[in-house]
Amino acid sequence: MNDRDHVSEEELNAYVDNELPADRRSVVEAWLSTHPDDAARVAAWRKQAEFLCHRYGHLEYETPPRFNLDRLARRRFGALAAIAASLAAFVIGAAAGWTVHGLQTEKPSDLVRFTNDALVAYRLYTVEVRHPVEVPGDERPHLVQWLSKRVGSPLNPPELDKQGLKLVGGRLLPGPTGPSAFFMYENPSGERFTLYCGRVKDSETALRYTTGGQNAAYYWVDQNLAYVLSGPMETGKLREIAQAAYDQIDRRTAPPG
Repeated sequence: MNDRDHVSEEELNAYVDNELPADRRSVVEAWLSTHPDDAARVAAWRKQAEFLCHRYGHLEYETPPRFNLDRLARRRFGALAAIAASLAAFVIGAAAGWTVHGLQTEKPSDLVRFTNDALVAYRLYTVEVRHPVEVPGDERPHLVQWLSKRVGSPLNPPELDKQGLKLVGGRLLPGPTGPSAFFMYENPSGERFTLYCGRVKDSETALRYTTGGQNAAYYWVDQNLAYVLSGPMETGKLREIAQAAYDQIDRRTAPPG
């Protein structure tokens, strides 16, 4: 093998961070196509980087000294190092800038953080082929009972057959305000939508719309439960599905059979 064709771990890190020159990028991509273990590591690093960015990005209200958090997470210290670095950036930013600005930036509400988490979860799990959920949709009674118990409130995931969606299943996730339920739906073409549910302190709201990357979501709060319906950024279709979910959950009864 030519030495130039060999790819180091440092280059794999740089590839994930989009810091490779074009000539080395093509070499790395060729390497990954024939080294499935490295390809799996790169995919996992990318997911981890996206999760860290959205999960802890709300701490950085002022621009701190630059920390490459996802690269730290991939080194020997693990994910805890990335969290520690994020907290360090937060403290440094506070010392350097917050005193001057008089702490004018408010902390995001539970609902804002919850909605951001929902969009991250959507991007992480809708691309999974073999393990998108923990409990399949054909075990709906068990799934609903389990997630309701863990979230601490009765859940009523909507039936969206009229919108062309079937329940793939669900999983339990560690939300920003406590245990959260994650339900996934799919249409015949394989397009996926998710409903993220958890307890928040925010007041009740009607349907609201937000976007994140190539995806979007409608979200609302009912009886201290937040709901986020996420999907591709096609406002009409997503709005129809979100409205159907909102109406069913608001009635607190199962739809007619």
